Amino acid sequence: MDGMDTPPAQDTADTGAAMAMMHMTFFWGKNTEILFSGWPGYNHLGMYILALIIIFFFAIISEWLGRSRVLRGRNHLLKTAVYGIRAGFVYLLMLAIMSFNGGVFLVAVAGHCVGFFFFGRPNGEGEAVEIGKMVDGKRANSVCV
Repeated sequence: MDGMDTPPAQDTADTGAAMAMMHMTFFWGKNTEILFSGWPGYNHLGMYILALIIIFFFAIISEWLGRSRVLRGRNHLLKTAVYGIRAGFVYLLMLAIMSFNGGVFLVAVAGHCVGFFFFGRPNGEGEAVEIGKMVDGKRANSVCV
């Protein structure tokens, strides 16, 4: 194209900087980086397993916080704090999954499932109720969760 030069190619050998390969598709293996540069590292199976355990418990905690009785209380400041902590856990999980490691994805989903199993509402308790619908002999005046 006229007047448009392509930028020069960078030579990483001159700068001494090593470019880490970032996967853009799902892959399997323990050699990955999750959340932080160099963690869990390469050829460290024990650290990879620890990372998977942490992600699993982050997912369980996020489910627990999302269904906590604190969120149904009247203290708005406390509800806001719990909501913010839960949002932090969920965003950390999202960033971990963006490592595109299949094991990370599976343990995050498994953690959410386990959290829902233990902290989910059985028998439909807490589901949304339409305005005007009769609930326990009373007409709902607003949408209830």
